[in-house]
Amino acid sequence: MRKVLVLCLAMCFVFALTAMAFDDMGKSTTVNGWVTDAKCGAKMASAAGEACTKKCAAAGEKLVIVTDGDQKVLAVDNQDAIKAHAGHHVAVTGHVMGDSIHVESTKML
Repeated sequence: MRKVLVLCLAMCFVFALTAMAFDDMGKSTTVNGWVTDAKCGAKMASAAGEACTKKCAAAGEKLVIVTDGDQKVLAVDNQDAIKAHAGHHVAVTGHVMGDSIHVESTKML
């Protein structure tokens, strides 16, 4: 009987952790930052890097968002959503999952 009780408590603990992990998946977040290419990342996160970002994006580099506050580099899942904003300072709304973001909307700052 004790083994069954311990097994049930362990299962409840696992389910509780899983529920907490998936709690933020449905929420949108707005992130302010610069749209740069993955090759240059944070070092080109400014108005001066716009031409370089556009050149690298045209050569096939993936675009990323470099956040304003902590200079965190977020990979963009749907590249077409930010392609027109290469090198721009933007507010991006979307779902952040780890080190990537799925962009829903973009607004120039």
